Amino acid sequence: MADDGLRLGGLSSGLAVVLNGDNKREGSGKSRLVSYCEGFGDQSVERTLEHIFNLPYKTVKQLTRPVDISTVRSIIKNEFFKHHPELKTVATKIRDGVVGLEESSISGDIRIVKQPLLVESHALFSSARANSCVWKGKWMYEVTLETCGIQQLGWATVFCPFTDHKGVGDADDSYAYDGKRVSKWNKEPEPYGQSWVVGDVIGCCIDLDYDEILFYRNGVSLGVAFGGIRKMVPGLGYYPAISLSQGERCELNFGGLPFKYPIKGFLPIQASPSSKPIATSLFDCFLRLLQMQRLERAETDTVEKLSRLKRFASFEELSQPVPQGICEELFSALNAEIGSAEYIAHGPFLSFMMEVFRIHPPHDYLNLDRVLDSLLQFEESKLLLKHVFEALSSGCKTGLLVLTDCPYSGSYSHLALACHILRREELMTLWWKSSDFEFLFEGLLSRKSQNKQDLQCLIPSVWWPGSCEDISNENSMVMTTTALSEAVNKIEEKQRDLCRLVMQFIPPVEPPQLPGSVFRTFLQNTLLKNRGADRNMPPPGVSNNSVLVSLFTVILHFLSEGFAAGDIYGWIKGSGTDSGAHVGFLHRGGQQSFPAGLFLKNDPHRIDISRLGGSYSHLSKFNPIINCEKEEEIIRWEEGCMDDEESRVTHFSRMKPCCCSSYDADLSSSSKYPVRRLGKGSHGSCSSISDRSSHVTAECSTGNLNDEIADKPSTSDHSDSEFAFRPRQHFRILQRENTLSSATLNEEELLDAMLLLYHLGLAPNFKQASSFMSRQSQSISFLEETDRQFRESIYGDQVKRLKEARSVYREEAMDCVRHTAWYRLSLFSRWKQRGIYAACMWIVQLLLVLSKEESIFSYIPEYYLETVVDCFHVLRKSDPPFVPATKFIKEGLTSFVTFVVTHFNDPRISSAELRDLLLQSISVLVQDKEFLSAFECNEAAKQKMPRALLSTFDNRSWIPVTNILLRLCKGSGFGFSRRGESSSSSVLFQKLLRDDELFSAFLNRLFNTLSWAMTEFSVSIREMQETYKPMDFQQRKCNVIFDLSCNLARVLEFCTREIPRAFVSGMDTNLRRLAELIVFILTHLISSIDPELLDLSLRRPGQSTEKVNSGMLLAPLAGIIMNLLDGSRETVEGDNHNDIVAIFASMDCADTILFGFQYLLEYNWVGSTKGDDYFIDQLTKLEKFSSLLIHQTELHAIEKRMRGVESESEDGVCCICYANRVDARFTPCSHVSCYSCISRHLLNCQRCFFCNTTVVEVVREDAKDASFAK
Repeated sequence: MADDGLRLGGLSSGLAVVLNGDNKREGSGKSRLVSYCEGFGDQSVERTLEHIFNLPYKTVKQLTRPVDISTVRSIIKNEFFKHHPELKTVATKIRDGVVGLEESSISGDIRIVKQPLLVESHALFSSARANSCVWKGKWMYEVTLETCGIQQLGWATVFCPFTDHKGVGDADDSYAYDGKRVSKWNKEPEPYGQSWVVGDVIGCCIDLDYDEILFYRNGVSLGVAFGGIRKMVPGLGYYPAISLSQGERCELNFGGLPFKYPIKGFLPIQASPSSKPIATSLFDCFLRLLQMQRLERAETDTVEKLSRLKRFASFEELSQPVPQGICEELFSALNAEIGSAEYIAHGPFLSFMMEVFRIHPPHDYLNLDRVLDSLLQFEESKLLLKHVFEALSSGCKTGLLVLTDCPYSGSYSHLALACHILRREELMTLWWKSSDFEFLFEGLLSRKSQNKQDLQCLIPSVWWPGSCEDISNENSMVMTTTALSEAVNKIEEKQRDLCRLVMQFIPPVEPPQLPGSVFRTFLQNTLLKNRGADRNMPPPGVSNNSVLVSLFTVILHFLSEGFAAGDIYGWIKGSGTDSGAHVGFLHRGGQQSFPAGLFLKNDPHRIDISRLGGSYSHLSKFNPIINCEKEEEIIRWEEGCMDDEESRVTHFSRMKPCCCSSYDADLSSSSKYPVRRLGKGSHGSCSSISDRSSHVTAECSTGNLNDEIADKPSTSDHSDSEFAFRPRQHFRILQRENTLSSATLNEEELLDAMLLLYHLGLAPNFKQASSFMSRQSQSISFLEETDRQFRESIYGDQVKRLKEARSVYREEAMDCVRHTAWYRLSLFSRWKQRGIYAACMWIVQLLLVLSKEESIFSYIPEYYLETVVDCFHVLRKSDPPFVPATKFIKEGLTSFVTFVVTHFNDPRISSAELRDLLLQSISVLVQDKEFLSAFECNEAAKQKMPRALLSTFDNRSWIPVTNILLRLCKGSGFGFSRRGESSSSSVLFQKLLRDDELFSAFLNRLFNTLSWAMTEFSVSIREMQETYKPMDFQQRKCNVIFDLSCNLARVLEFCTREIPRAFVSGMDTNLRRLAELIVFILTHLISSIDPELLDLSLRRPGQSTEKVNSGMLLAPLAGIIMNLLDGSRETVEGDNHNDIVAIFASMDCADTILFGFQYLLEYNWVGSTKGDDYFIDQLTKLEKFSSLLIHQTELHAIEKRMRGVESESEDGVCCICYANRVDARFTPCSHVSCYSCISRHLLNCQRCFFCNTTVVEVVREDAKDASFAK
């Protein structure tokens, strides 16, 4: 006997193999002996077979010959079925009782897009019910969501009418659940359940024993939805029924496939095939055989000892005949019941393969290969394996992330199994030849979305800086987000492995194709079917968003981090050498190139894509490419060639771009949220290559590319030798040719596809992430304000209300923190930031180079520009920061500044929205001091931006232009502290903005816009006065318009300071308009608005009245007057000098003017300016001006009384202003007025204000000279 050290559970470890009879698959916890120690040495094979087939002791008689297939089949037929009578053999038949949709019940347009029951609505509202009903017992069916819009899933009787507007749940005896609106429906909606997301599996259950309807989400009960439903009679029961809005897609399972989340006690509408028990038991037998081999490998020494004693048969003796016998019996059973293979593949067979392979590493590759080798000996296995691909694809769509299973959770196990299976060329070919290849490929690249409840389970503890949560929550949140991040990385690694296998695959077609052609076709078809995915209502048939995200991530990794060593990288390049091949394409630097044909050819997947110059059909008609050679042209340039020589940063320069540097140590403490930097990986897919050329090494050292990227993912959780333990079988190697087929994949085309994938898939996700970040900030602000009020409150009722409000704000803040954390870890890991930054550099330089090519620039797709701008701002706002703000632009993206300042008013860009996007980028960037300095150092910005800004100030772009001008002159106006704020302004751009030539048109638009804004503000205030309880949107509208008015007034103040001669010299038109505008603002701000209502309208959560008050608008008005006074004193003698005091005094509203200026003087400026001596001196000037104005007004009133009626009856007075004499005449209509009024009118309109005739010229009556209207 073996010594005690070799005993397992009271038996020797060797005996445990033979004697352990517990059936884990059936959940039995018992162990029973099938042999005694006496006499077992002569019958080891028989006892082993009894163990494998779960037979009683000595059931198998002594064998007289070696075990072969016939022996195994004989044991199965004679002994196995005899001792397991529940496993009945089936006679040949077609699987009956198939449940589907009743075609006659369909309302609208429901189409089956994939068998058996993947359905999609192509009408605004479509409904259908199944062809089978139930009237007693407990039943269920499952719905897997492919989209997550408006769907009503449930049960209905045959009497429920389906129309274009009514469906399941909209009538009596009709019950539905709608997770989009989080409601249950029975004529009227009521709140119920949880919001659903793509990949959810909804269990629809009906319990006719207790007259209840229940729904489950991913196996978790949502509670009883409906109770006391009406009992039905046989033949008139409840039918499974669905209603879908347009474009909604889901997969129905009435029992034709195994349920993903079977509910205990509930039966499927369609019964499982009769071959299921046989198949399950045979797979159990196969598994017990493989477990013997596992134990042999685990305890080799013990096995060798016991083998010498002949206590049991070795695995090798049975490894051939037993699997073959089991497979023959399995396929015999499947052939006997036609149509059962799909169910068996999705259920017992997939479970068996998962158990062999192991869900978590270390995976049992050896035993899985044994299984595949055994199966592939039979032609029938191809159908079974084809259905396994479908099951794996479906499993990736619905795979749940479970925190306790991380990092090997979600779709990881299905992807890992698929990757290993597809390393065999025979199985890859089988998959590729299937009609559903692309559909299944998309499924394997899918990932299940998360809703609020999912994130609560994944991130149970939440913490943010300044929160009142337990400090232990911070560590807990860091641990959970780190685990989830690792899980996402593992899934992404397997997705890359899968795509790499598809790229390596050479399809068996003639003529032979090169690697990459299959992946290229899939990529193009995916882009083609997703045209319009960025619309508010996408067309039917678009892919799951997670597919687009996964494809983007795969391509980004290949282009940024490079392909793994030994892959097809050099083949795809086709350059004859692989120098630098394992440096990512985006980081290669040096000479760059791009095929113009990608823009000039109208490929099918680009046919509806807008170009910078308009649609392709428009361009081909009005701007055609005459030279056909242009389509084959390769655009070449040197990296950094469009940047200034002194600020140029390239991969060859001494200072490397941000994407090839590491700032993790500097930035980890800058994050607003808990993050953890992962340790450096020991290996990666971008490994160092010993024979890399010296210039590539100098360009991007391995240290820069690999070691400094902290959480750069590896290719696999195994080393290269472990992952590649089994070489790709029989992959053909073709001789490299000098020129590749046009169907070959290339890096530039991958980059083009990646940008479109970002536009369609990533941009909406980042938009949602930005929304959650904004809501998070707002919720935390409200929460802090509520806590402050709570501490100061003493009244019981108020305390109760504050507690309720605090609970709401806290819940909202926690939800937003979870969502932002999820987006950060799933979409924006460090290596992705690095890749996106490099892509921004590459594309911006391409756009600048092509902007010099007039014929090509207009053909560039709009998504190139949209994507590069969006990527730039996503990186800029990342938390923690990708790199310090001081380096973000200067070390790689100076070309971005060059592009936005030279093209935000480029007429070649036909879309006004795109030009606005560039202008808004400037508006955002100049708000930051570090980014503003990048503009000040950029030659293109200094030369072009000031003039372009003034010319762009129009009805569409005035808001961003105002924000930019305000930022450039920040700190230079009245009321700004001279103790530091002015240092954040741009003195350089203030000087550059002094452009007299553009100021005339700009000032006219500025006057008009400010007048409009103040009118809107006054109207909004009156609306609030007339409303008993102002609504939130009214207050927000007042806030927005008031801010705009303040900003415009500040810009106007800047103009009077920098170019006072435009007002105090020459014609007095500008000065008069300015005076009228000041009086207009003062009138609306002082006389028409109740002060308390004004304060109420300007009140904002989280801001004190010290920062937001009427002084924000009064200060620039005071500054304007003082700038005019200073400018008047500096006027050169001999210039036509305008009297400022006289202009104000000549206006007909003397009382209003005096009251307004008195209000300005009495305002609490000392409190606003914090006692600054400079502002006190300025106020003294304002007092003197007010005194002069009072005196001049009194003189003007006396003069007017002396003139009396004579002045009123004088024929020579202008009938427009009644202040000046008539001295100008319109031609050709000959109407007359004063030249001041006519000049002012012609700024906005070229027609006579008397008869509406087009004005040809204006003739000065006194000077007899003509001035043509412009």
